[in-house]
Amino acid sequence: MTYKTLLAVLQDDTDARRVLDCVIPLAERLSAHVIGVHSEGLPMPYATPMGFPDADFMITSAEASKERADALMEVFNARMQRSGLSAEWRALQSFAGDSAASALESARAVDLIVVQQNDPNAASASANVDALLLETGRPVLFVPYALPVNTAFEKILVGWNGTREATRAVFDALPFIREARQVEVFTVDPDRYGGHDAMTAGGQIAAALSRHGTTVTVNSQPKSDLSHGEAVSNRASEFGADLLVTGAYSQSKLKEFFFGGVTRSILNAMPTATFMSR
Repeated sequence: MTYKTLLAVLQDDTDARRVLDCVIPLAERLSAHVIGVHSEGLPMPYATPMGFPDADFMITSAEASKERADALMEVFNARMQRSGLSAEWRALQSFAGDSAASALESARAVDLIVVQQNDPNAASASANVDALLLETGRPVLFVPYALPVNTAFEKILVGWNGTREATRAVFDALPFIREARQVEVFTVDPDRYGGHDAMTAGGQIAAALSRHGTTVTVNSQPKSDLSHGEAVSNRASEFGADLLVTGAYSQSKLKEFFFGGVTRSILNAMPTATFMSR
């Protein structure tokens, strides 16, 4: 198993460089095909004070959208040509102009989606990255909006809680895990796992990964005042992880919205490049 088709979701010019800086070395290493996707908003009907359609405004808006899309396409094509990679560009339109939500159909036919973590301080609208996690059935690699990314992924932290989603993430990430120099399986509050001790809580998945030729260790943190998401993020920083692998939304998105959860915590404060599946 490897990744042969990568989808680069480019929301605007603020995230394009960082996403492509991550995608290109990965595609070169994997000999993968890259699909770049970007969506612009459809021109919204606008009326003059007299109540008549303002055709000039709509034409100007459509032209501005095309200029933005063409500029991103030029950036994408130039980077792909310099790298010599197999690539294609897909320009889309939607009412929201959300590249992530608009990319769902394309995303369901790729091996790996790459998108930037939303910048809470960005002036432009955020991409609906939750849609990529919840509606595609494909793994998503998040590029932190402010932190450097080492795409060699030599040190990988697996945030393990024994759920279906965590299992899916671990085995979806096997191409990276197999090549890693060091992998740590990290659990929080192992008493949740039927009273197992810290080693047993992550021991079975660690043993399975080690059979792929990977050096795997097991670590655990007892229950504390930190949320599970904060504990995983702190351990990723302490471990010096190049990549965090974790399941997404093992409890419902609505529950995480109101009460918090690991997925929401990590999406808001990403400690390193993060690989999620659901």
